[in-house]
Amino acid sequence: MPDKSDKHGAKVDEEIGRETQGMVRGGHSTHAEEFKETEPTSDRDIWEPNAPVGDPREGSPPGMSAQDVEARSALARLLTGVRYPARRNEVIRNASDAGGSGEAIDALKSLPDREYENLADIAEELGYGREERRY
Repeated sequence: MPDKSDKHGAKVDEEIGRETQGMVRGGHSTHAEEFKETEPTSDRDIWEPNAPVGDPREGSPPGMSAQDVEARSALARLLTGVRYPARRNEVIRNASDAGGSGEAIDALKSLPDREYENLADIAEELGYGREERRY
């Protein structure tokens, strides 16, 4: 006589046996062996992370070159903490306190003495260009 549990009764034991039969036999009715299946492939070319893709200016907004974007980013890091609108002297003071280079301070000193609404206003005055449209 096969091993049967008297905990549930013969009818329930048979039902449990049918439900777990795939796991006991190692059949394909479970997901236990799913990791052995091969992954689907693509017809597309293999991605090369170091290969150049797209326009080298990608990421530059219309009206600005990649160099303008980099220069404006450096200016933004230098002027972190400026409360706008700000006058030229406030901008220069903040850049000096932040440890800006002599070249950067001289460029800010060349700004006209007026009130600047934001960083883009200062960047445009310094000749970095202005975005034609935001994304």
